[in-house]
Order: sequence, then structure tokens, then C-alpha cells
Amino acid sequence: MRLWKRASGAVKDQNSLWQASLSRRTALRNPDIQKAVIRATTHQDLSLDSRHVDRVCDWVRLSPSNLKPVLWSLSRRLERTRSWPVALKGLHLLHSLLNTNIPSVRRIGRLPFDLSAFSDSSHSRPSKSWPFTSLVRAYFAFLDHKSSVVFHCYITNDGGFSIARELDLLQKLQALVDLLMQIKPQISASASASLVLQVMDTVIIEIYSLYSQICRGIALVLINIYAGGKAEAAVALGIVKKATQQGEDLTFYLEFCHQIGVLNVTEFPVIDRIPDEGIRELEQIINNFDDKLPNVHHQTELIVVREPEEAVTGSSVGGLRTIITDDWEKFDEDLGAAKNPFGTPLVVKQEPPDLITFL
Repeated sequence: MRLWKRASGAVKDQNSLWQASLSRRTALRNPDIQKAVIRATTHQDLSLDSRHVDRVCDWVRLSPSNLKPVLWSLSRRLERTRSWPVALKGLHLLHSLLNTNIPSVRRIGRLPFDLSAFSDSSHSRPSKSWPFTSLVRAYFAFLDHKSSVVFHCYITNDGGFSIARELDLLQKLQALVDLLMQIKPQISASASASLVLQVMDTVIIEIYSLYSQICRGIALVLINIYAGGKAEAAVALGIVKKATQQGEDLTFYLEFCHQIGVLNVTEFPVIDRIPDEGIRELEQIINNFDDKLPNVHHQTELIVVREPEEAVTGSSVGGLRTIITDDWEKFDEDLGAAKNPFGTPLVVKQEPPDLITFL
């Protein structure tokens, strides 16, 4: 039975290659690119074809105009298939494209195909096909969201630093990590195909890449925490707490991947957890954060003013009278400087002593 399925898959692949050779070249169809996509997404479930995956990526590197034929060929093949090896290889090919950091790839946005309702038909019983079906759906959900995040970063990146933009990016990256941990093949799926384990190696590399980027982003935000307001500090605290929880979840996830035989798990360092002392320190900073202006503290001021001669009575000396007040009018320059007391450096200015005495 298994031999018959492999033979049937090989015949389907050869038929697709033959049809691609006879097709006409158009703006969306390139026979050479179409054949490279077919060879990278064959029906055999033994291993990934890295050589043809690299060839497809080289087509996109060669010219941005080749991206449309690649996406057209890949979408057409994945939307028609009900074979989990073809779907899984196609998603892995797209994953490789997204990691090339080519400008044209970063502008894809949402994926041009939908595998959220994919159903594998390579097994006669649904109980056997479901592990592969759920794996393809979870992998697609991650890649669809990743492509959207890559596009969002491309259109919002102006080269400068903004704490609000950095916080928004960190939240998106944490959502990607959550989706990655949903790619959890069942034991039966991983044991029956080495192809699944090879794809999981790529998933593990992606997890470490995203989590490292999250840790670097958190460190950058905490260094510039006073550049924002109390709302930004509260968002940063939520991100730090979620990163702590994700670190614990990743530990269990990596242990599961190690049990099913994913090789890359043993080649990466242990996930570092954020210490509780750092979280408590950030909470203390937020509690002490004051967005209000300094005039709310009702500081008492003391000034000396000169009264008209007819009003000088009592303890006034030489037309001078002492007034103690906390009611002051703030000018624009005072309000601008009071918004962020940490925004300007402290300058110690020595005033000369007052040598004039009113007699």
C-alpha cells in the first residue's frame, strides 16, 4: 500500500512537470519557476529537497519580478493538493522565502492562499490523517501571521527609535512565539516521517530567533523607559510578565521536541528566564512614575514685593513686604520643561552671592 502511494505521487509530480513544460510564459507564469516549485514540493515524504528550495529563492533574489510567478505557482499547487507532504513542503518553501529578508518578499503581507481548512486524504482513516492535518494548519497560521508582521515592520520602519513602536513590535513577536508553540506534531506523525522532524528543526531555529529578538527588545525598552509615559511603562510590564511565562512554556515545548527526536533542540542554549527581582523593580518604577506636572505638589514659594507707599504698614520695612503663596501662573516654557524631568541633563549652576542689602 505504501509503495503504491509513492508510485502514485511520483506519477502526479511527473504529470505536473510535463504540463508546466507545455505552458505559455506570461506575467504570472514562468515554466522554469513553476518546475522549480514542483520539484521543491514533491509527494515523497522522506526528506526536504533543499537544493530546489534554494533554487526558488535564487529566482527571487535574481529579480523582484520573479516573486509573482513563484507565489502564483506555489498558491496554485497548495490550493489543489490534499497531500500533507506537498502542503508541508510548500509551507517550508514559503518560510525559507520569508527569512531571506528580500524587500519584495517583505511586501507580501497576508498569504495569497488559505490552508486553514486543509484536510489530508493520504490516509484512509481520519484518525491517522488528523495529526498531519493539524500540523499543516498550525504551520500555515504561523506563516500567515509572520508575513503580516514582516509587512507591518517594513512599512512602519523609519530608521529611528520609538518606544511605542518597539512595544507594539514586541507584542507581535510574542504572538508569533505563541503560534509557533501550536506547531506540535503528535507522536504518530513525527514517528512515521522524517520530513516532519526536518520541518520541526526549522521551527526550533525560528523560536530561538524570535525569543532572542524579544529579549533584546525588552532590554532596549527598559533602558529608555523614562522616555515614555506611565502607560508605556505599564505595557512594558505586561510584556515582561508574558516573556517570563513564555520562557516557562518554551521549556516544556523544547522538552517535547527533544522527546520526538528534533535534533536542533540539543544544539541551542537553555532558555533564560527573567528574574522576579527585575519584575518587582519595574512595578516599583511604574508605581513611582508621575505623569502630572510639578505644580500639583503645591510647593510653597516665598517672594518679596514692593508695596505702594500708602499700603506700607505693620512689619513692612522700606516698602517691602513678604508674601507666602502657592498660587502661581505657569508659562509655556515652564510647562514644556516640566513634562519630562529626565529628558534634559542636570546642570549645576553656581549663582554669585547677593552682596546688596536693603537698609
